[in-house]
Formats: sequence, structure tokens, C-alpha cells
Amino acid sequence: MVGVTPTDRRTALRTGTGLLTSAVLAAGCATTGAVAHPDPTPTSPPTPTSPTVPVGAGAAPGPRHYPRAAAQITHGPRTRPRVALTFHGQGDPALARALLDEAERHGARVTVLAVGTWLDEHPEMARRILDGGHDLGNHTRRHLGINAMPEAAARAEISACAHRLDQLTGSIGTWFRPSRAARASPLVTRLAREAGYPHVLSYEVDSLDFTSPGADTVTRTVLTGIRSGSVVSLHLGYPDTVAALPAVLEELDRRGLHAVTTTELLS
Repeated sequence: MVGVTPTDRRTALRTGTGLLTSAVLAAGCATTGAVAHPDPTPTSPPTPTSPTVPVGAGAAPGPRHYPRAAAQITHGPRTRPRVALTFHGQGDPALARALLDEAERHGARVTVLAVGTWLDEHPEMARRILDGGHDLGNHTRRHLGINAMPEAAARAEISACAHRLDQLTGSIGTWFRPSRAARASPLVTRLAREAGYPHVLSYEVDSLDFTSPGADTVTRTVLTGIRSGSVVSLHLGYPDTVAALPAVLEELDRRGLHAVTTTELLS
């Protein structure tokens, strides 16, 4: 991950699942530029060229009022021995199930930010994730470069995935993560809030597992950067990640750190 060094500040956040207390946010992230992150996946299509879509064409000019931009979360409280392993959700469902099974054998809970088209192809995975006690959230409809999209296209990417989640589970999920970026642009943070996501879930530790560097390297990268409160970026659909997970969880146990859902991390 390109380094993000947030200024810690404690605040109380209201989410669809309840009050999140003592969450530590990245200061000023609603006004800073997005950090580039390729975040490739085995099934990601190329980004199409989208025409600029005028907003409110023909309407009388006047002030426009939007909800406050969503808060971007890079880590949780440093005072408790908890970490959140978060997974960009698409790829081979057999690998996803193997990863979830391994996490559950260790008593760990994770957060999966699912791609809408992946849920279309494998709708059973939504219930599998939730039935395992894990968090499930929105990682856009098609996993394209959302920060570079015009407003109407970006809104559609967020809302279409939210709609699919709601169809499958009865909820849009608490968490939204932008596709192909570590952090959301100001436009995308605002659109996320309009869609019902008070928080944009970023991270501070990037496993770089999508580069397929080998299980040992994934393990070393995660364990070098992780500490109390860390949010870690990982991916479903990569064999290296599945192979690395047992060693990661065993070392977390040795350090007295517990892998919990993002909701638990911030509660």
C-alpha cells in the first residue's frame, strides 16, 4: 500500500448495526486525493471508456446540498488487541470457501467486501460469509476504477452492488470499499454516504497478495505491518492468501491479537 499516515482522533460513529465507539479515522481524507491501488483480480474486466454524464441537465441552476462525506477508516483503536482482516471479494469460490473455513477453524472472523458481479455468479457466497459470522460489504458492481468515473457511473457502481446485497441478505451491508483504489475520492465518499454507507473502509496494511508473491511473502508482509487496531487488505481468489492464512493467524495468536470483523474492531 502507498503509505497513509492518519492523524488519530476518536469519535463515535453511528452505523446500521449500532454505535461504533472510539473509531480512529484518517483525518482530512474527504478532501485529499485518492491513493492509486491496482487491486487486480483474476476475473476483473478491463475498464471501459465511459462518456461524461451531465447531472441535472436542463434544471434551473441553484445550490446543491449533499450529505456529509463518508468517513474513511484506515484503522481501529490501538488500545485493544484486535485486528481486522478484510478481503476484496471475488475470484474462485472454492478458494473463498477454503479461506473462510481456515479462518473459522482458528476462531477468526473477517470482513469481505464483495463485488456485485461475483455475487451474481455465486449468490450462495453471501449467505456462506454471513453464516460464518463474518462481515459482508460493498466493493462496487463490476470492480472498475471507480475514482476515475463520472458521477452517474460511480453512483451506479455503488448502488447496484448495494441492491444485490440487499436482494441476497436483506441488507446493503455496513461497509463500502472503493474498487481499484486504497482510498475513495471526495466524489465517491459522498456517493457512498448517499447510498447508505456512513463509512468508507480503507486500510493501513496492504498484503500485496494480488501480485502472487508466494505464501511466505504474504505472511511476512502482513505480520511486519500489523499491530493492535490494524485493518489489513487481502483478497479472495488467490492461492497464496489461503496458504498464508494459517501462519498469519498462528502468529497473531502468539502475539495476543484477535482477528475480528471490522464491526467488532470498531465497537
